[in-house]
Amino acid sequence: MAINVDSPPPPSLSPDSADLAAFGYQPVLHRKLGRYASFAAGFSFVSILTTIFQFFGFGYGFGGAAFFWTWPIVFTGQLLVALNFAELAARYPISGCIYQWSRRLGGAVVGWYAGWLMIIAQIVTAAAAAIALQVVLPSIWGGFQIIGTETALTSADGAANAILLGSILLVFTTAINVIGIGVMARINSIGVTLEIIGVAAIVTLFFTHTERGADVVLRTDQAAPGPYWAAFLVSGLMAAYVMVGFDSAGELSEETKNPRRVAPRTILTALSVSALGGGLLLLSALMAAPSLDDGALATDGLAYVLTSKLDSPAGKVLLGCVAVAITVCTLAIQTAGARLLFSMARDGRLPFGARLAAVHPRYGTPVLPAIIIGVLGIGLLVLNLGNAALFATLASVCIVMLYLAYLLVTVPLLIRRFKGLPAADPTLFSLGRFGIPINILAVCWGVAMAVNLAWPRAEVYVPHGGGWWMQWAAPLFVLLVIIVGVGVYRLVSNNTEGVSR
Repeated sequence: MAINVDSPPPPSLSPDSADLAAFGYQPVLHRKLGRYASFAAGFSFVSILTTIFQFFGFGYGFGGAAFFWTWPIVFTGQLLVALNFAELAARYPISGCIYQWSRRLGGAVVGWYAGWLMIIAQIVTAAAAAIALQVVLPSIWGGFQIIGTETALTSADGAANAILLGSILLVFTTAINVIGIGVMARINSIGVTLEIIGVAAIVTLFFTHTERGADVVLRTDQAAPGPYWAAFLVSGLMAAYVMVGFDSAGELSEETKNPRRVAPRTILTALSVSALGGGLLLLSALMAAPSLDDGALATDGLAYVLTSKLDSPAGKVLLGCVAVAITVCTLAIQTAGARLLFSMARDGRLPFGARLAAVHPRYGTPVLPAIIIGVLGIGLLVLNLGNAALFATLASVCIVMLYLAYLLVTVPLLIRRFKGLPAADPTLFSLGRFGIPINILAVCWGVAMAVNLAWPRAEVYVPHGGGWWMQWAAPLFVLLVIIVGVGVYRLVSNNTEGVSR
């Protein structure tokens, strides 16, 4: 519940809680996250093991080995965005950061749509992460293939089993999110540590079992037909899918100790460490792949390289690290989404806001938002039953919406910079005189990536054939979300007084 921003905070509040109270919010979440836990939240959302295992074949199938260069390009662009986010995290250490930053920079309407797009994207992303268990668990032990015998996601058996495994995972992550941020942070931190160890072990394995030199990243002979620049643009979607969610440290600001100083560092660290580890993983896999020409690298991706180099119990252990990464990735996405729902509901910007903003008195968590994201995520998994292409399309569309939500922060921030940002504590993270040029580049990057992601390419949205509406799914789905959002916004606006900036 919001409190009067003109009233001094109670003297019993801690400095962090008093800081939050100055923004008009009663501290109700449990502040238990330290620096490593904050970093882990962002790193596990990006989750290079999860996403690169999912999308390596996609990138290689379009761009050949030279698709590697999309990785540093996307990192550079996303770093521009992250630098702006880090500055905002120091200014506004509030849960539901994308919504809160956008609202304070661009007004209530802009902020609401940033939050609305982000909520939809996070629900779909949570389901997309959970379904990745099917790519890994049956390879570790055949007993994980509970339904049927075919493990491929595109098969009827694989799709049904993926729904079951993903649903079990979402039930687990929902329970953890309900129990409390302390348990979530411990599980997430352990999982991230195992993921980092797993990445280091896999990279070491690949580099010590190479089949070719580093100049493999100059090869374009396995690229899709047509001009290479077009194939390169499509292959870049792989990196674009991976390097999102680094803002999660900001989403958990109200549960982080000293968030004004910790969150900016961990936002940048989560992205940078992910970029370094992911780049080494891509390079080493290309150098160690048994063949670049037999088609297996495009269809089976990293799993093909890993199993060929270490088809032993140790290989199963490394695949287990991937399963752990998928688990904590799903957990982090759901946690971030729950805090965003809580933050918007607290401001009265969602239907049933009072219930969504309620925090469990013992666990200190917004219970209903976590349950809603878990239930809706399971519902989306059902779409994969007999129609994996539709789910893949939705997963692609949700990334478009993430980039649009980011733009609804960077564009208002740029406008505010031209008008003059209010002075901030000089000891906190700031871009200073580089703010405007970095912000301009971040906006240009965001627009270019949103267009590239949403472009109605048949080879991306209907690779195995489908209706015209699936090919145009990205712009059509965004339009639908905006139209539904108009109705929801009017509904809540008619029943809620405007919140203070």
